[in-house]
Amino acid sequence: MPAINGRQRVGRKAIAAVITCLVIGWLAMGVSEAAGGVWLIPIRGTVEWGLSGFVQRAVREAEAQRASAILVEINTFGGRLDAAVEIRDTLLASSVPVAALVTDRAWSAGALIALAAEHLAMAPGASIGAAEPNPPQEKTISAVRGEFEATAQRWGRDPKIAAAMVEQDLEIPGLVTKGKILTLTAEQAKELGFIDFLASHREELLEQLGYSNERLVELRPTAAEKAAGFITQPIVSSLLLIVGFAGIVFEVLTPGFGVPGTVGGLSLVLFFGGRLLTGLAGWEVIILLIGGLVLLAVEAFILPGFGIAGIAGLAAVFASIILSYTTSAAGLISLNIALAATIVLVALGWRHIRKSSRWQRLVLSTRLERESGSAEPKTSRHLVGKVGQAQTPLRPAGIVEIAGQRIDVVTEGGFVAKGTAVEVITVQGNRVVVRPVKPDDPAE
Repeated sequence: MPAINGRQRVGRKAIAAVITCLVIGWLAMGVSEAAGGVWLIPIRGTVEWGLSGFVQRAVREAEAQRASAILVEINTFGGRLDAAVEIRDTLLASSVPVAALVTDRAWSAGALIALAAEHLAMAPGASIGAAEPNPPQEKTISAVRGEFEATAQRWGRDPKIAAAMVEQDLEIPGLVTKGKILTLTAEQAKELGFIDFLASHREELLEQLGYSNERLVELRPTAAEKAAGFITQPIVSSLLLIVGFAGIVFEVLTPGFGVPGTVGGLSLVLFFGGRLLTGLAGWEVIILLIGGLVLLAVEAFILPGFGIAGIAGLAAVFASIILSYTTSAAGLISLNIALAATIVLVALGWRHIRKSSRWQRLVLSTRLERESGSAEPKTSRHLVGKVGQAQTPLRPAGIVEIAGQRIDVVTEGGFVAKGTAVEVITVQGNRVVVRPVKPDDPAE
């Protein structure tokens, strides 16, 4: 290889330096173009956990891009208080200045979100307030009132006006009488100094704030965030748990892996997936769930009966469900409702299963004999009285080998361990029923 002289080395270093400067300049130009601007976060419809996840993501992106300001446009009747509190905390913790514009209404949970903005504006004809908790329990009212007062005080707004939006026992002469919940129009709020501006649209507000020359970056919830918001609604979450539990139980009671197990598994995936996306559940909850399912699988396929592994598995699964809620009380209530509904559903379904020949054809395979390219059902009545050995645990369904033939069977209801000798006691269509052979029974 020819030697490189000093002049060549200097030339190459100069070229490398020029290229480096160009790359750094290009990157800096891209960063400067991306930085700044006003980031618009719309809050419309019901306040729920999907919306909370969207606001958190939007604020993180605005901070990462060094936005000049965040503008929150609000039009909502309210929704979940816990989700609104999380949005409120996110806005208060933002390193980027936050302004809010109530375009139509900010009621209930929406009022708390509006108060979290450093600069608050309302469009003419808009309203804010009507934030009494439902149900109006004294403990809940006290907590919500404290949140409203603290949020209002943060930006120098009258905390008494904010409290009157929550508690009807407060009276403000000339504004609201005792026994009424306060709701302010835009004009009233401006006259009282409770808001900073009246603005018919976002451009007017940005001009009043001094951001009229800034570019506007409008963010929207992703499809996943919208789906997660729907899935995490209380009724939907409870239904997913019920379907998940019932599907798994039906799958255990029937041989093979079919529709019940698939539907049940997908329901639990949706339940935990929605909570993971919205931030209600962290990866520690998912790890706890997986650990519980592994223990249950060990109990089902390796260990006979139901012992420590099964109990620990159930405890881990139940704990993961409870931890995926904002409070333990809410998690316990949802879990108890799901378990009670599952027990009723399984009891009704099992009675139908035992009587339905259509279901039996679905869950038990029909054995076929192939001759000359054709297949015909093979009767199993000749198996009555035959003795074989359980090739899998029978819970109560499983596989038994009789005279070298593997057959799908069910017991009379009890558990039979793998390797146990069993006798065929009856055949009902495709349903072969067996029971363990007692030591004093004659073997065939």
